[in-house]
Amino acid sequence: MQTKIQTLPRAQLENEENQWRNDIADFVTANERELAALDWGLRLERRDRNETLAIDLEPTPHFVCCPKEAIVKLNRKVSNGFKEIIGIVEGNNPEKEVLLLAINKGQIKLIQFESDPPPPTCFDLLESDVDRLLELLESRLVQQLEG
Repeated sequence: MQTKIQTLPRAQLENEENQWRNDIADFVTANERELAALDWGLRLERRDRNETLAIDLEPTPHFVCCPKEAIVKLNRKVSNGFKEIIGIVEGNNPEKEVLLLAINKGQIKLIQFESDPPPPTCFDLLESDVDRLLELLESRLVQQLEG
């Protein structure tokens, strides 16, 4: 019996491997206010401005907070390949903009946007606590990635 292995063209395979990046971008666009509110709410709750909100897709999509020290340590491991990311993290103004990292299978996507209204106002307008925002956004994230 002969086994037939069908392989996808390289461009299509690369597109499928990177589809998560497009899905994350779509998710962020659809949930900008909620993400801004979550980012601000976590900053208030943790009182630590040296953490960056991240979306980790493995094993299941969920949010995590990445301490700046962890990003710096990772940068050292990859021969300073994340210098630009560290510069953006250091220059981030959380009162006006949202900075997210998306992590999937050893890859990182940096997402930064100015929210309108600003993150503190988004948090006040949504009148929700951090736990409910996390639950809502994680549910939407799973739907986005499965759809």
